Amino acid sequence: MTPQEILTKYWHYDRFRPLQEEIIDSVLAGNDTLALMPTGGGKSLCYQIPALAMEGITIVVSPLIALMKDQVQQLKEKHINAKYIVSGMPKREVEAILNNCIHNNVKLLYVSPERLLSRTFIDHLRQMQVCLIAVDEAHCISQWGFDFRPPYCEIARIRQYHPSAPVIALTATATQAVVNDIKEKLEFHKGHFFKNSFLRPRLSYSVFEEEDKQGKLLRIARSVGGSGIVYVRNRRRTIEIANLLNDNGIPAAAYHAGIPLKDRDQRQKEWQASSRGVMVATNAFGMGIDKPDVRYVVHLDLPDSPEAYFQEAGRAGRDGHQAYAVQLYQKDDIERLYEGLERDFPTLDYIRNVYRAICNFYQIPIGAGQDSRFDFELEQICKNYGLDVYKFFSALKFLEREGLVNLPEHSELQSRLFITINKEELYRFQVSDREAGDMLTSILRLYGGLFTDFTPISENLIAQRCGKTETQVCNMLKNLHRLQIAEYIPKTVKPQIVFTTPRIDIKDLYVSDRNYKMLKESARHRREAMVAYVTNTSECRSRQLLHYFGEDDSPECGVCDVCLARKKEQRLSPEESIKNELGKETMTIKQLAERLPQIDKETLVETVRHLLDRGELKVDQDFAISCCSSV
Repeated sequence: MTPQEILTKYWHYDRFRPLQEEIIDSVLAGNDTLALMPTGGGKSLCYQIPALAMEGITIVVSPLIALMKDQVQQLKEKHINAKYIVSGMPKREVEAILNNCIHNNVKLLYVSPERLLSRTFIDHLRQMQVCLIAVDEAHCISQWGFDFRPPYCEIARIRQYHPSAPVIALTATATQAVVNDIKEKLEFHKGHFFKNSFLRPRLSYSVFEEEDKQGKLLRIARSVGGSGIVYVRNRRRTIEIANLLNDNGIPAAAYHAGIPLKDRDQRQKEWQASSRGVMVATNAFGMGIDKPDVRYVVHLDLPDSPEAYFQEAGRAGRDGHQAYAVQLYQKDDIERLYEGLERDFPTLDYIRNVYRAICNFYQIPIGAGQDSRFDFELEQICKNYGLDVYKFFSALKFLEREGLVNLPEHSELQSRLFITINKEELYRFQVSDREAGDMLTSILRLYGGLFTDFTPISENLIAQRCGKTETQVCNMLKNLHRLQIAEYIPKTVKPQIVFTTPRIDIKDLYVSDRNYKMLKESARHRREAMVAYVTNTSECRSRQLLHYFGEDDSPECGVCDVCLARKKEQRLSPEESIKNELGKETMTIKQLAERLPQIDKETLVETVRHLLDRGELKVDQDFAISCCSSV
């Protein structure tokens, strides 16, 4: 089928979005391709459609477990054979999936970057017919990116096993330095670069320094109406702000990584189906969300970078209708942003001590523990070893970046079952054990694919079919697991920590001091850029953001707070405009001219002279002009 036929058959669209078709054509021509497209621009189709048009399997590298699972589920709903592998899966389950990728026409395999270089993965990868390698969130490969992850730097090593397979790298946010780094790290042979403009003409960006942020939020929600997202920095605030909105008649729900996955999924579904609900969330919410009618995104706290802000703000107005992205801040927020830099970058010794503490807590010997997983006892670990919770998580993030541990949001909420013997052996077992045999017969009638893959099951449903209690079914399944008839993975709602490599002796744990300093300096630069954005009241907000991402010739948007203020000033007389500016702060005549470019220099000087003569302005010994207190 042609790309257009695939688009129509599986996604039911009549036409491609801008640049999608050109990117797909580049991939199908065998070119290494880098696609820089804003959030909501349809990046995933740029590798999913080539995957279906080409013979073989596409390997998709993604850093986000939740996004992998979401995309695989969406593909399965379209009857497209897709799988994912994440850290912490049982070895037998991983091998079953990889065997399917060799023998059973799997079209897309999603993997985390940490998985790529494992011996089991490489052994199976050699036998696969790989037609394409897709790298999602490709900015993670660059040390200049806002979410750098060292395991991403190893991706190019798998190219040696399938040198004819092109690579497509995709990201929504990247500066020119990051773009160049991506191409180099992925060893592009003849790179084709496609960039969609980040201009969002129907999205109004505004920044307000506001003492009463909650009151301002309520006014925005009431005046704009419709569906919205409110971003806050911590979990406690999601609940506080959601309660505030609900108490004022605005339906809202809280969302953060500490809420059980089942509850989060339910809240997300209800919000996506609503035309006026508000999701109050940490940055755990948003990746992969495709709700076109979000009318406003409000940030009550300062994000760590323009990249993060642009991604989150860009979730408003994807339907092309007018939408609003509003950043509220106080001067204290700027101080907290810089203080957070020190908490986000604990010392290297502290990071090593955290690694030793978690290994000791779970009693993992040196050289052991690879792919083992445990219930994550956060409070107990911090209590036992006298660790600050915030700094502990920051250190854990570095250990994740080094590929030593992984902390998924939550483990699967559904149990899984895989029958490890063939059908003839199973039949003999069923005859020998009638009670277990009857249960297995019911399970086989309920679920398909049990002999080839780990399959989600419901113990409660099986119990209803067998006339047993759920506890009895669980015990019988555990017994089948002990007898090696099947592999049974019970559901759990506790978050799991996964050790992705054997434990390393603390003296051999090397965290690059150069990388650490580079990452910290890059993080500082992004925070400074974020502060510059919110405090710059003289340049169009859209132009500021687009300039940061390398678009220097963008037009003024005309709808941000800066542009609207300028339009208002242009309607004021020169006297009113001058007094309005000097009422905010003291400045020199040169600074005043820069702030009021709509007034020509001669008129400005003459007007200031008249106001001084009338005693409405005053000038100090440094020639700085200000309003008199009586004005």
